[in-house]
Amino acid sequence: MSKLIRSVAVALALCATPSAGWSQTREPPLPHASFATLGPATSVPYGWIDFCRRYAGECIENSLSPVTITLTQASLKQMLRINAGVNKAVTPVSDSDHWGVLDRWDYPTDGKGDCEDFALLKRKLLMEEGFPRQALLMTVVKDQQNEGHAILTVKTDHGEFILDNLQDEIKPWDKTPYRFVKRQSEEDENVWVQIGEPTPAPAYVSR
Repeated sequence: MSKLIRSVAVALALCATPSAGWSQTREPPLPHASFATLGPATSVPYGWIDFCRRYAGECIENSLSPVTITLTQASLKQMLRINAGVNKAVTPVSDSDHWGVLDRWDYPTDGKGDCEDFALLKRKLLMEEGFPRQALLMTVVKDQQNEGHAILTVKTDHGEFILDNLQDEIKPWDKTPYRFVKRQSEEDENVWVQIGEPTPAPAYVSR
């Protein structure tokens, strides 16, 4: 993973470099979002099951107590930096072109990856910076073309926000163009729950 680490480190450093006059610019107020209404447990994406089979140390089987991140200017900057840094460091490529399979969740160790690979790496980097895993939730949505797409939901005391490989901006979950399907449970990352009104789950995520 050394090539990936170098690429991400460079991208994160670039994203952390303040623009001229930043220190004189007044920080904007913290954003606010709502909280998603969650439904019952639903099917677990095969990609997650397969990922945990190959990266057993990255997945835990024990139940956890839900944790909500306290959003501050510092934690927001961390989220923005990692979201933009990973988006800059990783080249988007479909699983079929990359691996020759329809769907494979993995870390983009060669600098290439699908939407879920971006999200997995952002989750890992945020955990390494002290964010609790219970508040970093892999999420499956349907995009404007009704295709499956994976993003990372971050649960904070200001609401739930989305880290997306298609944009560097971090948005409230309900201000995106997506239809939310399911995500990891806060109490058990190997349990997935429906979001809002039930939406037929895509067979795989591709963007």
